[in-house]
Amino acid sequence: MLAASFRGGNRASLPSSFPIKRPRGAATCNRPPPPTLSMAGGEPPAEAGEERVHVHYDHVLPSRHERWTARESFEFMHNRPWQEVRDFYSDVVDGRSSLSELFGAERSLVHDATEIPEACEKSGLDSLPGGKRSGRWERRTYKIVLTYHGGSFDGWQKQPGLNTVQGSIERSLGDFVDEKKAKLLKDKSLPVEGCALVAGRTDKGVTALGQVCSFYTWRKDVEPQHIELAINTAAPGRLRAISVSEVSRSFHPNFSAKWRRYLYIFPFNDGENGEAREGTTEHVDKMSSKANSACRSNGFGNDIDNEDLQSLILSDKDEDFEGGNKQVSFEVSRVNQFLQLLEGKLLSYKMFARDTKASRNIGPPTECFLYHARAALGRLKGTDCQEGRKVMFIELVANRFLRKMVRVLVATSIREAVAGSEEDVLMKLMDSTCRRATAPPAPPDGLCLVDVGYTDFNPKTCLIKGS
Repeated sequence: MLAASFRGGNRASLPSSFPIKRPRGAATCNRPPPPTLSMAGGEPPAEAGEERVHVHYDHVLPSRHERWTARESFEFMHNRPWQEVRDFYSDVVDGRSSLSELFGAERSLVHDATEIPEACEKSGLDSLPGGKRSGRWERRTYKIVLTYHGGSFDGWQKQPGLNTVQGSIERSLGDFVDEKKAKLLKDKSLPVEGCALVAGRTDKGVTALGQVCSFYTWRKDVEPQHIELAINTAAPGRLRAISVSEVSRSFHPNFSAKWRRYLYIFPFNDGENGEAREGTTEHVDKMSSKANSACRSNGFGNDIDNEDLQSLILSDKDEDFEGGNKQVSFEVSRVNQFLQLLEGKLLSYKMFARDTKASRNIGPPTECFLYHARAALGRLKGTDCQEGRKVMFIELVANRFLRKMVRVLVATSIREAVAGSEEDVLMKLMDSTCRRATAPPAPPDGLCLVDVGYTDFNPKTCLIKGS
């Protein structure tokens, strides 16, 4: 099942609200773009003499219970003990813990050891006389497997004035840049840094346990252990090189990859157990206009962009708010059913992406093949709770992922499980014409890039097995 063609190729075609009234069930995307929203958490000012009326997205898919609004979904996802998840990821990065403690030794991943399957074919170096390098073959390429704590960095991509993973890595690689490139950088008054290519950029707050990047140089005296030592001294306890190996010059960490694995850990609050109680509802409090600043003060919301913020606008009038008592409990097994239907299919996930370029909003660039998609109950080890914090694990393995796709899938799956939607609701949402049909992205704190594979995916390596 492939999604319908995308109507609109930029964020302006995906507004969250507009100052007119419309009949229920009408299309929501073919409308004038909304005013620009302030990232400080405020709403755009109304023009003189004009009354602001913001309309929510009207869902047409059937459900047993009323769906959350975008703001209610945002509040439910963020009002959680995320610090315990961040602490667990920090322990794994620092080597004090591992995923094996959660899923058993028999399901230990390859990155828990130092051996990682090599990425590409053997280079033509073996066929050279005496193994001598000359010309373009003098370039040496190194594959670097990294683990880093997402909460300690401002994402992967290097940006001026921010503490990013790429910035730390490239500064560490500056000692191994060849003389020709070093002179060129100095002549341009630029810092002497290496250039690191990566398998996939991670957002701020997203942890990686098996990120893969590459670095090349024409120097002949560079050894893998030298690179590993330089990286491990850059940010001890927050960034660590698991392994460094020389590979074929044709290796590219992104284009050579065959699959990526993400794990999302969703913590339950005290009193929640991941099992729905039929006929019970709990009050979902309305988030005030100061909610965004409150979330930021707790460490959330720093990566909220205009597109997400627009979907959180509420009506100014209390009587227009359709909150009240809504179902908030859900079954993890139901989330698992939603996700399992996505396995083994090439589908367009453009409705589950955010902030994508116009050229990647239609056609093959939006299509992903999910090898594995499961959810299961579990407990975090080493928390303040005697038995450990009860959590939901979500494991997703695909040939590629769109930007924020995993976080939107997680939040939407939970919202639909609470609403009691039909089993194929995620696939039906792919036929939507507006991204507001899906929920705002879940917090990045629970997301982790587990590993990247360069051989065919082996189902035996799954963390979550069975039905």
